[in-house]
Amino acid sequence: MASEVRRIKLGSQGLDVSVQGLGCMGMTHGDGPPKPEADMIKLIHHAFNKGITHFDTSIIYGPYTNEILVGKGLKGLPREKVQLATKFGVKPLEGGGTEVCGDPEYVREACESSLKRLGVDYIDLYYVHRIDTRVPIEITIGALKKLVEEGKVRYIGLSEASPETIRRAHAVHPISAVQLEWSLWTRDAEEEVIPTCRELGIGIVPFSPLGKGFFGGGAKLMENLSSNDYRRTVPKFQGENLEHNMKLLERVGELATRKGCSTSQLALAWVHHQGDDVCPIPGTTKIENLESNIKALSVKLTPEEMAELESIASANAAKGDRYPPAMMAHTWRFANTPPLSSWKAT
Repeated sequence: MASEVRRIKLGSQGLDVSVQGLGCMGMTHGDGPPKPEADMIKLIHHAFNKGITHFDTSIIYGPYTNEILVGKGLKGLPREKVQLATKFGVKPLEGGGTEVCGDPEYVREACESSLKRLGVDYIDLYYVHRIDTRVPIEITIGALKKLVEEGKVRYIGLSEASPETIRRAHAVHPISAVQLEWSLWTRDAEEEVIPTCRELGIGIVPFSPLGKGFFGGGAKLMENLSSNDYRRTVPKFQGENLEHNMKLLERVGELATRKGCSTSQLALAWVHHQGDDVCPIPGTTKIENLESNIKALSVKLTPEEMAELESIASANAAKGDRYPPAMMAHTWRFANTPPLSSWKAT
């Protein structure tokens, strides 16, 4: 069966991926209770059979349970045809809670524990999930570089990293991908972060390209969220912010109707049209949504339609932060690390 999903080079270091990945977080974490394991394994296999080979997880999703599930889902698939991405840096604490940790000892400990949970010998793309502002990024990347040399990691990535952090990291070992939130209602990375990635030949992996499901569900999304869904805490989904953002959604929906596609397909197509160095990882737990996301690849937008979308959803069009305050503190604008000269190894 011919693949429905084309392939791209992600970054300039040789990593080859499907142009659309699958974000696996919601299978066990964040979006309400964990979903049935058998159904999620079926979803992963369905994605692979459609040509999606780039699967994204993290230690903190669960914690731990998402990596275990993804490992089960990938078991039996040809390992050399899968690009497995996971992340460390948001460290689960005993008794609950988390801390951001980039200590070199933890880098190795986290990697080796992920390899066991995933049931693999190497991780294709290993991300620093959040930047530890206590540890110079050079120290964290130096530890990752050793894991690359040992064959446990193939390519290194950063998530929620500032331009300065990206440059400093890339000087220690080439960074293949930067993961960031990018969608029609989250465009703050366009001014500095994305140009920095392009200057350095680093691939761009947008998470939440559908606005955390907003462009798929709109107001109904909020009605159907479980009580422990993290999106209930996101300012963009609350009160006057949501009312304002619904107007944006309606205008995008009008253009989608004219295009003969769904609003979510149009929003995802906009991300895909940003360039051949962009690989969004929309998450889903339903095969029908996966199919819809794949169909977004065949939605072709003219320059005029791109301009219309960008005027509707300009950089400041949406209202509200993308995370509650405690989580915003760990996003790229606030996450620079101290200079290397300040580091004293313990």
